[in-house]
Amino acid sequence: MQRRPSSKFLVVALALSTAAFASTAMAADKARPNIVVLLADDWGFSDVGAFGGEIATPNLDALAKRGVRFSNFHVSASCSPTRAMLLTGVDNHRSGVGNMRETIPRSHVGKPGYLSVLDTNVVTIASLLRDSGYRTYVAGKWHVGKEAHNLPPARGFDRSIIQGDSGSDNWETGKRYLDLADKVSWFEDGKEAVMPTDYYSSKFFVDKTIEYIQSGAKAKKPFFAYVAFQANHIPVQAPKEFVDKYKGKYDKGWTVLRQARRDKAIALGLIPKDAPMLTMSTTADWDALNDKDKQYQARRMEVYAAMADAMDFHVGRLVAHLKDVGEYDHTVFVFMSDNGAEASDPYAVLAGRLWLDWKYSKSIDQLGAKGAYSIIGPSWASAAASPLSTYKFYSGEGGIRVPLIIAGAPRMQQNQIFSGLAHINDIAPTLLELAQVARPGTSYKGQAVEPMTGSSLLPVLKGQAQRVHEPDEAIGYELSGNQAVFKGDLKLIKNIAPVGDGLWHLYDIRNDPGETKDLQSQMPAMFATMQADYAAYAKANGVLTMPEGYDPIQQVQINALINVYLPRFKRTGLPILAGVVLLVTVFVVVRRRRRMRVL
Repeated sequence: MQRRPSSKFLVVALALSTAAFASTAMAADKARPNIVVLLADDWGFSDVGAFGGEIATPNLDALAKRGVRFSNFHVSASCSPTRAMLLTGVDNHRSGVGNMRETIPRSHVGKPGYLSVLDTNVVTIASLLRDSGYRTYVAGKWHVGKEAHNLPPARGFDRSIIQGDSGSDNWETGKRYLDLADKVSWFEDGKEAVMPTDYYSSKFFVDKTIEYIQSGAKAKKPFFAYVAFQANHIPVQAPKEFVDKYKGKYDKGWTVLRQARRDKAIALGLIPKDAPMLTMSTTADWDALNDKDKQYQARRMEVYAAMADAMDFHVGRLVAHLKDVGEYDHTVFVFMSDNGAEASDPYAVLAGRLWLDWKYSKSIDQLGAKGAYSIIGPSWASAAASPLSTYKFYSGEGGIRVPLIIAGAPRMQQNQIFSGLAHINDIAPTLLELAQVARPGTSYKGQAVEPMTGSSLLPVLKGQAQRVHEPDEAIGYELSGNQAVFKGDLKLIKNIAPVGDGLWHLYDIRNDPGETKDLQSQMPAMFATMQADYAAYAKANGVLTMPEGYDPIQQVQINALINVYLPRFKRTGLPILAGVVLLVTVFVVVRRRRRMRVL
């Protein structure tokens, strides 16, 4: 007769089994790295020192030396579509962010794929990582929805401090950067946040990230930290000690800077030798400016450089903390920008200028400081994007090709450059593979979701592959009527006015990243094939045709009138009527001027 084990024996066996399981789990967690995603806002391709820039970015440069730089990496040309794809690995039209709330035409509002916020049909990498045992944190600009189901706690983050809008002041937490919302919306852990008075955005976001990482350190679990900086979104602002470092640095102007960055990018091996470069029609003649205007414009770029420098400094603080607590060697870093450099000038619109003159100073002696407002405009933006063409909003390389650095992945190459095509939708699959987490497929917790479409970058990081995407794979893109499709080294592109001509062009972006030589007459069959590829992409992803005469600047004004001014008038009555009348007047004047130009 078989003897039953004693209760004492069962207790001991259970304890040993539990200990073994816990040991195995801890070993598995130790094998899975921490992940830190550093997202810059509106940085041009060559703003980082390791990508050819003169701005001091020693901490990002150190990550580049420790890892791989991607010199042919593409995102969306505006903030929220990129952030949606970064978090989900799903095309922005399928995740709900087919356009931004600020720029969406009224006829598209609420249509499938055009919610301007994340839809419920996608799952974020934060949710998947948290489900697998990661601690998950976010600090910074969110911009993918302020509804309860879109705030970070519902999207997979354990701790969060986010600015929910498209941007805000970098010194004063309650100050809007334009009159596009009634207030700046801050949330901590899903609830309205109480913000400090002593504040600078880059410092604050890193402070909170360090705080969150430390708060969960005893759990002995790997962490995922998403740090979404406001640098260098307008208003361009930075501490004086950083601004003063760049005094006189840009006195030779934007054309000289654009050339110097292009030459340095070639020397670093980021673009081919003798790669051609054009001068954009929106770039002003520096030599035609008077001395006062040159001084003012140079100061604007000094502040811009300082803002990037300050962000890098605070990245260094985060790196130093991870080294101090022994986590640096177990952490993968991903750095990128959400789109190219910002060229817009809010002062060029009467309503914008009146509001900014009311709320901010633009005195040269104050630029960068609290209460002052600065931009860089299209000429400096072209230099920031050097050697590429166009900038934020447009589908030229300067709008959607941005720096990407990945460092710290196990067994990856170091100090290497990958020049093959890579895409924002590749980031989510890469992070999941690093964390040993399976993709969700077409369902998540019993609910249908959009599947991820990108490819993991790990084989490239480890030197096991020469490409991420096959030469015959077509990758489509669209935002506000600016369109593109990538296929191998080729890119088909169409940009709307005023920067573009509304026609298709074909470029070899590996050898001609500046998009200077149209190949459509030399490759007519491929030109036609890639147009068919774009049509297939647009149909499959529900891309809507833009209304005739769509103008992004005009649309921002229309949306501000409908989303902000009219509701404000309904709440407060006649005091706002003058503002509404002003906006309508501006709208009418703009339309008349455009008609006169056509006639």
